[in-house]
Amino acid sequence: MTIYKAPLTDMRFALYDVLGADTVLGRLEGGEAHTRDLLDAVLDEAARFNEQVLAPLNASGDQEGCHYDKATATVTTPKGFKEAYRQYAEGGWAGLTAHEKFGGQGLPAALGAMTKEMIDSANLAWGIYPLLSHGATDALEHHGTEWQQETFLKPLVEGRWTGTMCLTEPQAGSDLGLLKTRAEPQADGSYLVTGTKIFISAGEHDFSENIVHLVLARLPDAPAGSRGISMIVVPKFKVNKDGSLGERNAVAAGAIEHKMGIKGSATCVMNFDGAEGWLIGPAHKGLMAMFTMMNAARLAVGIQGLAVSERALQNSLNYARERLQMRALTGPAFPDKPADPLTVHPDVRRMLLTQRAFVEGGRVLAAYAALQSDIETRDADPQARKNAGELLSFLIPIAKGLLTEAAQECTKEALQIFGGHGYIAEHGMEQFVRDARIITLYEGTTGIQALDLLGRKIMQLQGAGLKHFLNEISAFCQANAENDTVKAFIGPLAVATKTWGDVTQAIAQRAQANPEELGAAAVDYLYFSGYVTLAYFWARSVLAAGGSTLSANDKQAKRDTATFYFTRILPRIHVHKAAIEAGVATLPELL
Repeated sequence: MTIYKAPLTDMRFALYDVLGADTVLGRLEGGEAHTRDLLDAVLDEAARFNEQVLAPLNASGDQEGCHYDKATATVTTPKGFKEAYRQYAEGGWAGLTAHEKFGGQGLPAALGAMTKEMIDSANLAWGIYPLLSHGATDALEHHGTEWQQETFLKPLVEGRWTGTMCLTEPQAGSDLGLLKTRAEPQADGSYLVTGTKIFISAGEHDFSENIVHLVLARLPDAPAGSRGISMIVVPKFKVNKDGSLGERNAVAAGAIEHKMGIKGSATCVMNFDGAEGWLIGPAHKGLMAMFTMMNAARLAVGIQGLAVSERALQNSLNYARERLQMRALTGPAFPDKPADPLTVHPDVRRMLLTQRAFVEGGRVLAAYAALQSDIETRDADPQARKNAGELLSFLIPIAKGLLTEAAQECTKEALQIFGGHGYIAEHGMEQFVRDARIITLYEGTTGIQALDLLGRKIMQLQGAGLKHFLNEISAFCQANAENDTVKAFIGPLAVATKTWGDVTQAIAQRAQANPEELGAAAVDYLYFSGYVTLAYFWARSVLAAGGSTLSANDKQAKRDTATFYFTRILPRIHVHKAAIEAGVATLPELL
C-alpha cells in the first residue's frame, strides 16, 4: 500500500509565509473570523480525515471499480466510498467554502484549495464526486433564482445531494456549439429535456439521495452554435415546489465507461428522455453560467495534478531512501551495507528534485490563485476585486495546464525510481500514472487551456491579467535586486519576465497577419508562461523561508530546490520560445 501524509508544514509555509494569506484574509469581508488558529484547525482535521478515511480506500477503489446494473440503471461505488462520503458530509466538508446564507461555512477559497489537495492526494477518484458538486454549487449561487437556490443549492451545500456538469455529447466533444440536446418549455415554467450526454463524472452513484444535473441544451428558438445554448437544472428525482422529493425523473445512466484510471469514479453515459428541469439564467446564455462552473473546476483539476504529484513524490522519495542499489560513483557511501540507497545516484536525485520543484512551486501557485478568488469576492475595494478577478482568470489555464502536465512528468519519474517494481500494481505507482493521465483531458485538454490563455485572456481581453502579473513580478525583482537572500534568482527571473512580455507581443503581431499563428504557438506559450510563473513563486519561497519557522534543513531544501528549478527547469523556456518563433509555417497540412 502506498503511503500518504498530509504535507501540513509546506501547506502552512505556502499560505502564511510566502503569500501572507492570514493577513490578506484578515482584511477582507468577514475576515476577522478567519483567524490562523481556525485555519490551522481545519487543516489538521482535513489531514486526519484524508489520511485515515480516504487514503486507505485508494488502491482498493482502483481494484474494485464501480459496478453498473443495467436492469436498474444504477451504479454501486467501491466498498467504503459511500461511508466515506457520509463522514465527509456529516463533517461539513461539502459546504466548507459555500456562502453562509446557503448553509455553508463561508471559509476562504485558499483554505479550500489546501483541503482539496489533501482529498485528491488521498483518493483522486473519490474526490471527483464532491468536485462536481462544488461546480454545481458555484453555478447556482451565481445564476440560480431564489427558488432554485433554496431548492437545489442548500441540499448540495449540506452534502445531502450531489451535482454534475452535463456538457458534451457523442458528436460534439469539446465543440459545444454542436450539441443537440433539446429542452421544450412547458406551461408551468418547467422544461422537458431530451438527449444523450457522455463522459459525465458522478452522473450516477450511491452517495446521495438526489443528484442535480446541470445540463446544456437548446430551446426551440435557439440560434445556431454556442450562442444558442441554455442551462437547465434536472434532478434525478423530481422536486416539488416546496422542495420535497417526488417521483423518479426521466434521466438515467445508460452505461459507465471502462477507463484506464480513476476507476472508483463513475463516468457515465446519461440519457434524458423528457426529463423535467428548470432554466438557469437567461435563455441562450447557458455558456455564461457553465463557465462559472468550468473556471472553478479547471482550477480544481490543476490542484488534482498537484495532489497526485505530491503522493507520487512521497512514495518515490521514501523508496529511494530505503532501496539499496549499486554503489555511489565515488565509492561506497554506506560501506556497512551491501549497497547504497538510491539517493546517492545523481539521476535519482534529479528525478526527485523535479517532482519537488513542481509540487512545492505548484502548491504556491494553487494557493495564490485561490487567494485571488477570495479577494475578488470579499475585498471592499472594487478596483482590488476587479484586478483579482482578471488575475485569477489569467492564471486558471496556466494552473490547470501546467500542473496537470507536470503530473505526467512527476508520476513518470516516480515510477522510474521504482524501476520494474513501479510497473507492478502492488507498489501503487502505476495507478498514479494511470489516474493522472485523465487530468490533462477533462475540463479542457492542454491545447484548449492554451487557446483560452493566448486567444482569450491575452488577445480578446488585451492581456489584462498578464499585465497585473508582470507588474507584480517586476516590482518583486526591483525590491529585492540587492537582497542577498534571493539575489541569485532575481537576474534570471527579471530576464525571463521581460522575455515573456516580448514573446507575447511578437505572437500578437504575427497573429494579425495570420490568426493560425495563435494555434501554432498556444501550447508552447502555456508552458513558457507556466515555467516563468513557477520561477516567481520559487523566488518568493526562498525569500520567505529565511524569516519562517521552517527547520534549518527545510530552509536549505527550499534554496536547493529553487536552485535546481532555476538551473534545470526554467531554461526549458528557451526551447518553447524557439518553437513559438518557428511559427505555423513549420506545421504543414497532413495529406
